[in-house]
Amino acid sequence: MSKKVLGRGLSALLTDSGKEINSARDEGAGKILGRTAELDITTISTNPFQPRTQFSDEYLEELATSIRQFGVIQPITVRKAGFNSFQLISGERRFRAAKLAGLTHIPAYVRLADDQQMLEMALIENIQRRDLDPIEVATSFRQLIDQCNLTQEEMSMRVGKKRSTIANYLRLLKLEPVVQAGMRDGILTMGHGRALINVEDPKVQLRIYQMIVSGNLSVRQTEKLVKDYQEGNFDGKKSSATIRVTLPPEIMRATEDLKKYIGSKVDVRINDKGRGSIVIPFKTQEEFLRIKELLSKTE
Repeated sequence: MSKKVLGRGLSALLTDSGKEINSARDEGAGKILGRTAELDITTISTNPFQPRTQFSDEYLEELATSIRQFGVIQPITVRKAGFNSFQLISGERRFRAAKLAGLTHIPAYVRLADDQQMLEMALIENIQRRDLDPIEVATSFRQLIDQCNLTQEEMSMRVGKKRSTIANYLRLLKLEPVVQAGMRDGILTMGHGRALINVEDPKVQLRIYQMIVSGNLSVRQTEKLVKDYQEGNFDGKKSSATIRVTLPPEIMRATEDLKKYIGSKVDVRINDKGRGSIVIPFKTQEEFLRIKELLSKTE
């Protein structure tokens, strides 16, 4: 990498191991802060405070394909960690995909940040993503409260969400671990979780969870089971088949064919009047566009 590409400020920064960009007194820092530079990708380490631990290989490969064609459009954000070394603050998905695409350098915005700020920025960026499951959001909220010493009111102002919304997410962390795992896997929605949180008995909560999964129950049906439990009318041995209308054989076969075709979970519900709905969940915009393209194809 030439000095012309690096810029005078960053070039000086990389040749003086005694300077730290984390210090407000760093003379070289002022020349690079607020700017984007092409950094050697091997000089960047991942954020040790990153709350997100799961990155889909499929989606990373899709992004890597895009990067090979168009490059990294939105720079990642880093802080100086030492001589010729940087630490990722945000943009780990782009960083991983860039490495997968074989890039040797990546555009990065360099800024000041201490450990507390790194954690807070990583958590807030995570919360603002649209492909997070409810438990990931709830976990990020909890980390912000516990590790950044924020109140729910302060967090509400920082992430732009109502305090009641934050409280509803945090309550999900009281669910049994198996139920939380079901929400992470997309088996349950937040609506299911909010209904189940009202069941304090762990055994009953797990039993209703099993009934939801085996019977493919809607949120409304789940709420009905919880209400029955609260009123003392819950029969934990009741077959889920009696709670929902069983799908006709031809619809069940068509549902399985659709699942195989699009490679995704398909939720088909039908009421006793023959009316129903088809729900195809997705976690990212890329997955939505992939499904849309498949459904748009005609023979």
